[in-house]
Amino acid sequence: MFKPFSVMLQYLLPRTGLTELAGKLAHLHGGKYTTAVIRWFIKRYQVNMQEAANPDIASYTTFNAFFTRALKPGVRPLADATQICPVDGAISQLGRITQGQIFQAKGHQYSTRALLGGNTEMAQTYENGQFATIYLSPRDYHRIHMPCDGKLLSMTYVPGDLFSVNPTTAANVPGLFARNERVICEFENTEGKFVLVMVGATIVGSMGTTWHGIINPPRSGDIRTWDYRKYNRILKQGDEMGRFLLGSTVVLLYPASASLEFQSDWQPARQVRLGEAMAQKKPA
Repeated sequence: MFKPFSVMLQYLLPRTGLTELAGKLAHLHGGKYTTAVIRWFIKRYQVNMQEAANPDIASYTTFNAFFTRALKPGVRPLADATQICPVDGAISQLGRITQGQIFQAKGHQYSTRALLGGNTEMAQTYENGQFATIYLSPRDYHRIHMPCDGKLLSMTYVPGDLFSVNPTTAANVPGLFARNERVICEFENTEGKFVLVMVGATIVGSMGTTWHGIINPPRSGDIRTWDYRKYNRILKQGDEMGRFLLGSTVVLLYPASASLEFQSDWQPARQVRLGEAMAQKKPA
């Protein structure tokens, strides 16, 4: 199958090296040069700074400070829904997890077990459940919030590749979300367990959570797991739980017992916003 040049080029480029370099540059205090880069980025990607808590471009001392900017209070009201959208972005795919397989794009699927770093027990929890994959473009708000209330059970860092996660790459790189670097966060509430996976990508300098801080770098090459069961760490629906330092993708997993029904207008490629209704629990 013919792959677009932009995808073929990714196989040839030193993706990890480029990502580490981008991370270092994004942390530089470059004064007027940083401001110039931010201005270019805003214009290039049509970023809406009127929604930012701090719209003063010159006040951001690093690119990352700008990229992970907070929103003004009230610009993302929370819908009355069982599950709200946790990010600004676009729907990549959503639907049923069938025989342990998650749909990525036409002709491509990947296993729940692979996505979860080979954790067979965790993967079985979501057999015949549901998933939603949301892509965050460069222009989007890049903090991640809770889709519902949840008690944090565990967090796992899985080392991996660093392909882009844009729609073209997702349509052409097999098992993309299960081969890229990622952070798996499992939660539990009265309806059962659920997982939120933060998937890294080329130029994503790092990922972090509100309870741990920056997770990567370092990139040790080893799977690392943190167990939080004894800490009773509760996050409420809408609470910030993490952020990408440069853009990427979120994958949500729900067990069949959650009995969720996605909003009827939730379809691939649709633009979505933090706080809007994502899914409701089906009537008993």
